[in-house]
Amino acid sequence: MRTLLIRMLAFLAALTLAVPSMGQGNATFDLAGPALKVTVTRGAVSLPIAQVPGLRIGDRMTLSADLPDDQSARYLLVLAFLRGATNPPPKNWFFKAETWNRKKATLEVAVPDGAEQAIAFLAPETGGGYNALVNAVRGRPGVFVRASQDLFQASLDRARLEAFVAGIARVEEAAPDRLGAVSTTLAQTLAIRLNADCLSRPRALQAACLTQNRDGLVLQTGRGTSLAEMLGGTPTQLAYSLAATKEGGAGFYSPYISLARDFARLFGVFRSADYQYAPALAVGAGDTLRLQLNNPPSFQNPKSVLVAPLPPINAGPPPALRAAMKDAVCLMRPGLALALDDAPLVFATDFARDLSLRVVLADGRTVDLPLRADAERGGLVPTGDVTAIGTAAIGEAVLTGRWGFDTFSGPRFPLQNGAPAAWAPRPDNAVVVGRDTPLTLQGGASACVEQVSLRDKAGSAKAVEWKADGGDAIVATLPLARVRPGDMTLLVAHYGAAAPAQIPLKGQSEASRLEGFTLYTGDTDGRLVGARLDQVERLEVAGLTFTPATLTRDAGGGDRLVLATTGSTGTLPTGTSDARVTLHDGRVTTVRATITAPRPRVELVSRNVETPPVEGGVTLDLPDNALSPEARLTFSVRAVNTRLSAGDAIEVATADDAATARLTVASGALQLLGGDVAVGALVPKEALGAAAVGPIKMRLVQGDLTGEWQPLARVVRLPAVTALACPAAGACTLAGERLFLIAAVSPEETFAKAQAVPLGFVGTTLEVPRPAAGTLYLKLHDAPDDVVKVSVPTGKKKGR
Repeated sequence: MRTLLIRMLAFLAALTLAVPSMGQGNATFDLAGPALKVTVTRGAVSLPIAQVPGLRIGDRMTLSADLPDDQSARYLLVLAFLRGATNPPPKNWFFKAETWNRKKATLEVAVPDGAEQAIAFLAPETGGGYNALVNAVRGRPGVFVRASQDLFQASLDRARLEAFVAGIARVEEAAPDRLGAVSTTLAQTLAIRLNADCLSRPRALQAACLTQNRDGLVLQTGRGTSLAEMLGGTPTQLAYSLAATKEGGAGFYSPYISLARDFARLFGVFRSADYQYAPALAVGAGDTLRLQLNNPPSFQNPKSVLVAPLPPINAGPPPALRAAMKDAVCLMRPGLALALDDAPLVFATDFARDLSLRVVLADGRTVDLPLRADAERGGLVPTGDVTAIGTAAIGEAVLTGRWGFDTFSGPRFPLQNGAPAAWAPRPDNAVVVGRDTPLTLQGGASACVEQVSLRDKAGSAKAVEWKADGGDAIVATLPLARVRPGDMTLLVAHYGAAAPAQIPLKGQSEASRLEGFTLYTGDTDGRLVGARLDQVERLEVAGLTFTPATLTRDAGGGDRLVLATTGSTGTLPTGTSDARVTLHDGRVTTVRATITAPRPRVELVSRNVETPPVEGGVTLDLPDNALSPEARLTFSVRAVNTRLSAGDAIEVATADDAATARLTVASGALQLLGGDVAVGALVPKEALGAAAVGPIKMRLVQGDLTGEWQPLARVVRLPAVTALACPAAGACTLAGERLFLIAAVSPEETFAKAQAVPLGFVGTTLEVPRPAAGTLYLKLHDAPDDVVKVSVPTGKKKGR
């Protein structure tokens, strides 16, 4: 590997030495060069070059160099049109201007028929230099075709980078506390690589950090194979591989550096006694193209010819813009920005102009709202008065504008608008008090809801949680758990509305609806089905009293209430009868009670735990009902009130039902012994997952019938104890891993002299009291009521 690295370094050195024109120069195009003044006219419309993404045949171009008044070196401004890599352009496709001669300093040229690219040169005047330049371009047109394409794309990348840096500078000066949020938005909008670590630095250093290593900030989205990769072959690939290493810059090479390598290789073949070619990026602002150089130009032989890109010819239709918004957004929402997906040039250049949002309203009106591209806010921002639309609903909202000379339409944005007064409760305005109650409102624009609150008769208001449930509906959860029946008002505030909508509601008590009570003989609890069962205080049937235990609400709106008794139900006669139900308010009613035969269930007969040996560990003596997650538990059960068959299953679950597993005959985890005994086996960690800690339970499942849960075992995470060392005097040292699972240590089984282990302890050794007769007693966090024995000869290690 080291040999390969040395070879690649040698290759890069050879590449640099082979082309002195690019040698030790700056590869970041950060050297300010001269500027060009360019306007383009198509038909009767003239645009500055910064608004022109592409040229067409017949476009009239006005081109001149913007040089200082005291410019001493004379430059020829040459405009050349190209028609493909294999088709040299005719000589009459080259046009020159003498920048030092006011009468001949400006070019006015029409794009000739058949042209595909345009490129500009600034060449020091040398007498025959113009002809040498023409011959160079016509001799190798493919080089300049690709130069025009790559330099134009790199210029667009440069525009994105400058927009990002300028945005960071503005935020740092105006609102430095917003730098974190705005920099993230800028990076996403302009497709810039953001160094998130900068945001954790002191505020004064964040902006400088975000804009350093500028060459590595521009993401090359949509860029194809580089020019050097296409022509350079494997050696150049090795150079790029080296660039990705730490020694080579860790991959922070931008398209500018790639272009520098490309032109070092390509333009080097054109180096003559008079001229050498130097690439320049052209960043537009108004009618000016600022040229950015990567090397200082030379005015000694060989003199530097600056090569600057112009927009491509016949570049195709405007790009298909896509809205980066899936959910509806309110047009009246403050700070509205219409996000676009992967459209950095909309925000970094002036190509997109005359932008507006064409809003078609439900009342038949069409309103055009001017828009401005704002990279700091992450989208297109309305600049007009959106309140002029009023409260009319929106049928369609489409982006329109111009991309250079061309018009475009799209995308559509999911915008909403509406009147707060349109909201109406469904199905009516009656709500049930005594518990939190959902209420559906329809008729308005859910995206425009700013706040919902509930006002009682006394005038006090509470905030109400709500969520959108479709374009014209919201579901509000009314806090009515401690509200008495009576009139109340729901307030729905809209963005852009002067006052909230006031929706009168009538709070009513829900009458309890009792549908039936079911009890299996032998069970200590039964189930009452109905509605408004939170009002039930007790139920009496067959001489037994049942009190509420657990209340659940079905998705359909019904209630299920579990009622438990302390009496015995095993001898109750089966059949139906009336049960007496007493409500909290003292009312008494009856409900049909059904007492059925006992449910099928199983009882634990025996169990056996096989703990896998751990090399170098110390034996931990666990209680009979405890096992580690990795241990294999084998247990036998006996069926009660039923017979077992091959289609039955034993369901095992954690105490909170978070993890369950089914042991079946088909899976091999369950075996039947006759019709009433079954033997099951499982490893808790495998069957229930790593979170299976604490009590686990079991029950019999026979088709649609399920038995009562029965305790099965307790899963306890165990520390890995490797040694217990005791010196001649003083405390002993307990060594091992996962000692944080130990809650307390004691030398006596009674824990009279217990030593607590600090909560969150993560060490591998622990000072403990000196054990009596080599036995130490532990209590674990997973089993605080159980005692675990550690039996090991003092000062020695013993394998488990």
